[in-house]
Amino acid sequence: MARPSRKKATHRARSLDPDQLYQACDPALLPFKTTAELTDLSETIGQMRAVEALRFGVSVRHPGYNIFILGPAGSGRYSLALKELQDVAAREPAALDWCYVNNFEQPHKPEAISLPTGRGEQLQRHMRQFAEELGSVVPAAFDSPEYHSRVEAINEEFKQRQEQALEAFGKTAQEHGIALIQTPTGFALAPIKEGAVVTPDDFEHLPAEEQQRLNDLIQRFDEELHQVVHQFPRWRREHQTRLREFNRETIGLAVGHLIDELRQHYADLPKVRAFLDATLADIIENAGELREPGASEALTGVATLNPLQRYQANLLVDAVTEAGAPVIFENHPTYQNLIGRIEHIAHMGTLVTNFSLIKPGALHRANGGYLILDAGKLLVQPYAWEGLKRALQSHEIRIESLGEIFGFANTLSLQPQPIPLKVKLVLFGERLFYYLLCQLDPDFTDLFKVAADFEEDMARNPENTQLYARLIATLVRRQELRPFDASAVGRLIEHASRLAGDSGKLLIHARSMNDLLVEAAHFAQVAQRGVVGRDDVQQAIDAQIHRADRLRQRHLERILEGTFLIDTSGNQAGQVNGLAVVSLGDYQFAHPVRITATTRLGEGSVIDIEREVELGGAIHSKGVLILSSFLAARYSHSTPLSLNASLVFEQSYGGVEGDSASLAELCALLSALSGLPVHQGFAITGSVNQIGQVQAIGAVNEKIEGFFDVCRERGLTGKQGVLVPVSNVRHLMLRQDVRDAVAAGQFHIHAVQDVDEAIELLTGVPAGKPDALGVVPEGSVNYLVAAQLLQLSLMRKAYGTSAREARGTHTRAAAKRGVPKR
Repeated sequence: MARPSRKKATHRARSLDPDQLYQACDPALLPFKTTAELTDLSETIGQMRAVEALRFGVSVRHPGYNIFILGPAGSGRYSLALKELQDVAAREPAALDWCYVNNFEQPHKPEAISLPTGRGEQLQRHMRQFAEELGSVVPAAFDSPEYHSRVEAINEEFKQRQEQALEAFGKTAQEHGIALIQTPTGFALAPIKEGAVVTPDDFEHLPAEEQQRLNDLIQRFDEELHQVVHQFPRWRREHQTRLREFNRETIGLAVGHLIDELRQHYADLPKVRAFLDATLADIIENAGELREPGASEALTGVATLNPLQRYQANLLVDAVTEAGAPVIFENHPTYQNLIGRIEHIAHMGTLVTNFSLIKPGALHRANGGYLILDAGKLLVQPYAWEGLKRALQSHEIRIESLGEIFGFANTLSLQPQPIPLKVKLVLFGERLFYYLLCQLDPDFTDLFKVAADFEEDMARNPENTQLYARLIATLVRRQELRPFDASAVGRLIEHASRLAGDSGKLLIHARSMNDLLVEAAHFAQVAQRGVVGRDDVQQAIDAQIHRADRLRQRHLERILEGTFLIDTSGNQAGQVNGLAVVSLGDYQFAHPVRITATTRLGEGSVIDIEREVELGGAIHSKGVLILSSFLAARYSHSTPLSLNASLVFEQSYGGVEGDSASLAELCALLSALSGLPVHQGFAITGSVNQIGQVQAIGAVNEKIEGFFDVCRERGLTGKQGVLVPVSNVRHLMLRQDVRDAVAAGQFHIHAVQDVDEAIELLTGVPAGKPDALGVVPEGSVNYLVAAQLLQLSLMRKAYGTSAREARGTHTRAAAKRGVPKR
């Protein structure tokens, strides 16, 4: 190679013009004075893919075609889903009403009855009225003179039957000289003589033969008396049976016409008629419990103590409140709120329940329609996800307590009859939730076959710009805000591009836009302006940033006071200003960070100090390895790479992630190898690949503005600027003060497409392009780097030769002394 010589670089990198730094909204695309002139936007803009997927999922009625909407919070995913589902549901038939009624044979298993829309409320009302009437009709029937006279007749018949049997027995015994005597403890037999009962003393004076005869008679008649008395329990049972039959006949006559009226009203519903038949049979069977007139007073008291409440109906779902099919959003999707629950009441120190305490869940209310759930809220609720999957897989809603499911409760509780489930479920959540569920839950893809992926931005073209203006007008009217003039709308559209991080895109984030509209209208109101202008919008944007940028301001102060070492002037070899981004929720800012590189003789390794101390992330480490490969591929084709280099983010006390500093790190390393100083008025950002091409990075606007703020506070010299990748030029939407400084020539933004362009700008020395023979011009950066690496390689070779010779001399000397070789 020829001797090095220094040439002034002819920069191939583009210095960007002010009009390349910001894409202003063309006023010609906003041909109106205020948003009051624009019509509301009826369709959703920028989400055709998601809308098509949502409509497809809704139209497919086969099991498993439930929908998961992927998108960030605040993007309008819930509003879109609700609107689309309500439009479809309004054209569909209403869902069924559902009631739970008592199962008289197995009270712990209440029965579910489905009814056409509106009939469930009727059944509940009719059964309540029936129970109230029952509480008065039954006691009245048992208090009627006819009832009492008939009961007296049955009782008198039983009494006479007993008396006649005893009278006939007593007459027969008297004819044989034996009297039947009734005592407090029952009946007794005694001999009689001349019409009088023989006393024990008189009986002792009778001849022995007479005593024996009388004893034999008494024994015989005692056996006959036992046979007569033995018939009394059977007669009593017959008597009770006749009374029960009469009671049943009485209550049947009293209640039958009430049941008949209900049967006629529900003649088209077999299940309801079967329930009415069971109700009548239970009333007849348990008439005795209903005879007290005060039974109806407990209708509003403790449910389990009320004998009349078991004949009522528990209206679980009243579909008449919905126009068309139901569309339900459950904001708190716990297991009980989804599946339903069985409530209990305290009674005499214990918890009791019955069918009237069964409460519906969101699945009951959405049955026959659509249910919308937030996946994030659903997944954090214990057993809610498993319970929901179980219902979808079995196509039925089975109400069970978690205690029963997990075996914590062994007491007998209600087991309501499961209700058939037919629902279209729509989940919405972050993309992370969707992909994690796909990977970790084998049932997920079987239950959610349709993914509606929300766009976060849309193309910024004339058609979409006008649609976005109508969207703003729609949101303004929906929020009941003052109208916005065309300049304010234009500023909002420009801000949407800034938030999207692309001058050719518009962010679709309803929450962010709503917040900004409300705040801009507030500032217009404070200024007593009837129309919101561009200045109001800018004031709202500035206020949002000011509320969030305390840490940015503190970091800037630390740089200006010298706590954080950042140079914005002068030259220094092996030192480059990189740019780091800090994200704080919805707000992010960038600041310069010093990156240094050192080189020395070694074995070809580049040490990433951040990685060595476990502060560097995987992507950052990957970037360092890529620049190491670039260094070896470009400069060490025929000679070994004989250096050790170290790279570090100075004064970095937290984690470092991302590859956007790999270009800065490579330039610092090239500067350290070549000995060429880097102008410290520049900051640089961009990632680099193995062939030296510069690749796009994120947050390019924040990075430029972060370095500009430091330079502005120290004083702009006209020699400061930022190097960014060419592929990031379309993303530029810079602040007005940055654009003004560029227009005045006080600050510069250069777009570079490879490392050669970047190092030329940083050092002011040509990078050096190889000729046809692969020789680079002397004095160029590449020449100096190659020369330094060659020198290191020769030093390594010489050191290796000297070391081998030293070892050989030591071996020969040891042999002469008779020392064994090792």
